[in-house]
Amino acid sequence: MEYLERRVTMVNDRLEEVVSAVEPSELADQLDHVALAGGKRVRPAVTILACEAVGGTPEDAVDFAVGVELVHNASLVVDDIIDRSDIRRGTPSAWAEYGYGPAIIASDGLLGEAFALLSSSDRATRIVAESMVELGEGEATELVAVPSNEAEYMQLAHRKTGALFRAAAELGAVAASGDAHVVEAFGDYAARVGVAFQIRDDVLDATADAEELGKPTGQDAEMGRPSLVQVTDLTPEEANRRARKQADEALSALDDSGVDDSEPLEYLRDLAEFVIVRES
Repeated sequence: MEYLERRVTMVNDRLEEVVSAVEPSELADQLDHVALAGGKRVRPAVTILACEAVGGTPEDAVDFAVGVELVHNASLVVDDIIDRSDIRRGTPSAWAEYGYGPAIIASDGLLGEAFALLSSSDRATRIVAESMVELGEGEATELVAVPSNEAEYMQLAHRKTGALFRAAAELGAVAASGDAHVVEAFGDYAARVGVAFQIRDDVLDATADAEELGKPTGQDAEMGRPSLVQVTDLTPEEANRRARKQADEALSALDDSGVDDSEPLEYLRDLAEFVIVRES
């Protein structure tokens, strides 16, 4: 795990550097509260690992990795406002700590910093912009047309969660100058991992202990949010099997990429296995 921890530390160090340079200081404090309060850093880890697997170095991808993490955090600020969730990662959510207006400004600030980091590459900027279009469409769909069956749920999960995971891996492949086939294969891998991650999140919301999870549980049922176990008659065990299927397809996409076996590629395989058994 030391291998992965070094890369996550690199992301955290760069994230702190970016946030500390924000002005005014009040906005920097808000971004610090959101972006540095913890988190698994799964998406930026995927960016760096994908870059290394394709032949690059962590340094090649760290700005893109931080960029995708900032976009993710910006979306969480909005999610918490929509859901009226006052806890995120075991601490007050942005709106609960600062109020709705400052929280929205913090979300905008996070996005601005993200695109500043991505601006060195038109290709990277386009990848993230396209993922944000999908994310926005997913958020809008969830508000106006709650899915009522498994197929509709899966489409929503691909938009709300899979799209940004896809962007994370594609950014890493782009940072390593991967060709179109490799970029697409890594993106397909990560999109599947993202959907598996979301399904597991739904199961944990229905079954986990809130203190261990670091956020309220039972929110999906309370808010009428489209969880897989809410919009279908699947049991948590059956939902976990759906996550397993997504993970298997993710692993197949990695195999189809044609890149040579390596330590970072093995970590990406391990991630596909981990997201379906995680407990927090």
